[in-house]
Amino acid sequence: MIVPPSQLALPVNAALLAVLAGFLIFIGKPVLLPILAAVIAVYVLISVSEAMRAVPLVGLLSAPMRRLLVLVAFTLVVLLLLGVVVDTISRILREAPTYQANIERLVAQGADMLGVDERPDWKTIRDATFGRLSVQTLINTALYNITGIGTSVFLVIVYSAFLLSERAGFAVKLSAAMRDAEGAAKTEAMIRDINDRIGDYLAIKTLINAMLGTVSFVVLWALDVDFAIFWALVIALLNYIPYFGSLVGVAFPVSLSIVQFGDLWWTMLLAILLTAAQMIVGNIVEPRLIGRRVNLSPFVVLVSLAVWSALWGLAGALLAVPLTSILSIVFSSFEPTRPLAILMADRIDLTVPSVAGPSIKRDVGY
Repeated sequence: MIVPPSQLALPVNAALLAVLAGFLIFIGKPVLLPILAAVIAVYVLISVSEAMRAVPLVGLLSAPMRRLLVLVAFTLVVLLLLGVVVDTISRILREAPTYQANIERLVAQGADMLGVDERPDWKTIRDATFGRLSVQTLINTALYNITGIGTSVFLVIVYSAFLLSERAGFAVKLSAAMRDAEGAAKTEAMIRDINDRIGDYLAIKTLINAMLGTVSFVVLWALDVDFAIFWALVIALLNYIPYFGSLVGVAFPVSLSIVQFGDLWWTMLLAILLTAAQMIVGNIVEPRLIGRRVNLSPFVVLVSLAVWSALWGLAGALLAVPLTSILSIVFSSFEPTRPLAILMADRIDLTVPSVAGPSIKRDVGY
């Protein structure tokens, strides 16, 4: 059976468009990443600004003043986090001799357990593993990465400030740009849906991550783990990544505790407490607060993590869920792409009409 060329044109064009878009996103990372990060940050800032209306005295301020206050607080927090990262790197370099001694002690204990008479010393281990690496090169690489992160953070703050200032007049610009009233109404409905779903998800997810970071810091501080604030921030940040982020976040301080204390039992206690905090937050607190706001199937979430991580690394993994959810909302708003949105959804409800046709249930999660 020969397929007519007209039937092949649409899927071929769609595949070519997807490949081209992926290539442009990959090479445009230095420009696109700060912009998208600023858009995501603005969702959180606006949600916090609206929540401040219930705060005494602060709620009496006008909306622009509340947003300015939130932006200033956001800038100070980001600068504080960068300061913590720089301080942690310098402290790690100072604590390196202690870690070296603990590694040698662990190697000696392992040799005794295995019945090895000749214990390898640190020089042998270093020559076999890290000896071929240049410490100065590692330091220079770390400083270069910090400089790059600082530049990106500065751009995110600047973009966020301009997006907040221009947000109020966006609806007027949209109406003026689109002469078709029906198309303008559909676009406004789509943007409103994105604002509601992504804004609520990010705001509540940020609150949950702050709670998890606080609990993790208490555990790390109580067990006297080095750089407790830094590792708590890492755990809170990586918890934005579904499924894997929390596990990776716990693995870092647990691995450090091995070389810090040289005591496997103490490390096991730390791992149990941090894992328990993750399970309580992930299985009890988060479902109650977030509910099922993001309607993405688990498989789509995994694929989005793989795709965005391949394109943008860790930053792509952090932004994978909100960006994919935005794509799903955009797809559901147009007839030709609505089947893609249905395939991306976890559950659907074809009985509830919407401005874009059959609507996808909003109370289901990924």
